[in-house]
Amino acid sequence: MLQIAYAQIPVVCSGKLMHFPQFKSTYVEARNIDIWVPLNITPNETFDVIYMHDGQMLFDSNLTWNKQDWGVDETVSALINKNKIRPCMIVGIWNTPKRRQEYFPQDVFYQIPRPLRDSIEKDIGGVPYSDLYLKFIVEELKPFIDSAFDVKTSSSHNFVAGSSMGGLISFYAVCKYPNVFKGAACLSTHWPGSVKRNSSEVPHAFAQFARKYLPVAQNHLFYFDYGTTTLDAWYEPGQMLINQEMRKAGYKKKNWVTKKYEGANHSENAWKKRLHIPIIFLSGKN
Repeated sequence: MLQIAYAQIPVVCSGKLMHFPQFKSTYVEARNIDIWVPLNITPNETFDVIYMHDGQMLFDSNLTWNKQDWGVDETVSALINKNKIRPCMIVGIWNTPKRRQEYFPQDVFYQIPRPLRDSIEKDIGGVPYSDLYLKFIVEELKPFIDSAFDVKTSSSHNFVAGSSMGGLISFYAVCKYPNVFKGAACLSTHWPGSVKRNSSEVPHAFAQFARKYLPVAQNHLFYFDYGTTTLDAWYEPGQMLINQEMRKAGYKKKNWVTKKYEGANHSENAWKKRLHIPIIFLSGKN
């Protein structure tokens, strides 16, 4: 999922997309930002905001490396039109060639014992700097969104979402900034941390982190899922560890969901089929 320098911008089937090329940051490399808003909304309506990682994979399969996309515009538009969710804006944050370093939660990384930690550092291209990536979102990108668009700025209406390592950083974002984000959608969360080794030590480090940093259950939402084929076949043991920590922290059905999708693989096509479920969970009408 490394970023490709596209000459074009994504084309959407519904709603309106605004493309901000090479959005500057003092913390991390500049990157493209896509902002999608629905059309035909009541005048003076304000939006929930869902910040989504791997932003170049969200809207237009003609421009993605694998010719797949999440179909975010179609799914969110349909949910709004059916009155199943509150109007929401999608902020697609493109990744960079340093994706794995930005998305691997660094607090967890330093809990992993050596020599495994050294091996993971090689796998992801260096030490993680996910805290700087989150500072970019919280201190630079979100203030821009809040000031430039008609959005709800409180944590109750701001969320993060992603898949694979994007699931890891979404989980981490809510734990690190519980007063900024109410919830996270973590699809096919990559608990092993590496695509080269499926070690049980890394999921245990995530569970240890969750035990210490999960925010107050009553005020937050977490959605997790996983398939059972291709890379997703690695995920169930780690997810079970996280599930244990969620229960211990007091999370119940109303604020935490974990779903298993038999036969689902690790792909945008798979996430597209079930995207409506986490979107309703995060931004559904009560």
